[in-house]
Amino acid sequence: MATVRQIRPERAGAALPADDLAGSTHFPRAAWARLRSAVPLTITEDDLIRLRGANEPISLTEVEDIYLPLTRLINLHVGAARGLARVTDDFLGRPAAKRPYVVAIAGSVAVGKSTMARVLRALLSRWPDHPRVDLVTTDGFLYPTRTLQERGLMERKGFPESYDIRRMIEFLLEVRTTGRARTPIYSHLAYDIVPGAYQEIAAPDILIFEGLNVLQIGAASKGGALFTASDFFDLALYVDAEADDISRWYVDRFMTHQATTFRDPDSYFHHMAGATRDEALTYAERLWREINAVNLAENILPSRARADLVIHKGPDHRVEELFMRRL
Repeated sequence: MATVRQIRPERAGAALPADDLAGSTHFPRAAWARLRSAVPLTITEDDLIRLRGANEPISLTEVEDIYLPLTRLINLHVGAARGLARVTDDFLGRPAAKRPYVVAIAGSVAVGKSTMARVLRALLSRWPDHPRVDLVTTDGFLYPTRTLQERGLMERKGFPESYDIRRMIEFLLEVRTTGRARTPIYSHLAYDIVPGAYQEIAAPDILIFEGLNVLQIGAASKGGALFTASDFFDLALYVDAEADDISRWYVDRFMTHQATTFRDPDSYFHHMAGATRDEALTYAERLWREINAVNLAENILPSRARADLVIHKGPDHRVEELFMRRL
């Protein structure tokens, strides 16, 4: 059963007061799972293997209990948004325009945002009402490595100042007004923007916009108007977990990459491929402690207050509970 209740202080983590979730409707996992109704499971275990990220043991049970109710909610919202848009178009006497429904997914490094985005895209694209679903990550709006090095920001990568915020805002503005835009492509292997490469967005039914910073920062557009990214979202999700759990997931993922992708000579972290296990652990723990933990506490976690739905994971990556508001 869903409830509205005060959140215990220890549930919110050390970096943010518990009252950012106060007044939310709380759904224990079992209560949320019942909201699936009759939504069918449309992906297989093989699909899930391709969609999950490194060290993220998402199961089909997780998809059934958490993702299918969420896709049902989004489907209902898309229908309502289209109805409202038609009413507005009729009132203004203008031709109906197709505007994508934008879902934002925020949260820390290593919390599972990318896997959630990919699974949601796969599930939502199988609904007959909105088969065209695009996915964009904010990594494409990071400044190129050369720019970050020139500005002394490599140790601040992922912080607000490492992004071309104006370009991101203009992308979102163009998508919402025309349904079409393009974004630079980021290579996780090279740890850099791919020169001259772009992802084209062409009139999707739904756009999933995923990244660390989607709920926290804004900038002026070319026209001078000041926007935050949140101004363009129809639904904002925040993937949440205790900081100690995220730290462990981050280090485990780094160690997995050290034994796999870092061995590629083109990898930015190729220099770590030959490190001993202790050296790699020390390096990963420093990256978490000095960069990612600081960014989480100072910039990412405080943005949780702007989310419509907070999805909280337990130590094993399973979603334990959800908190809904402003819906």
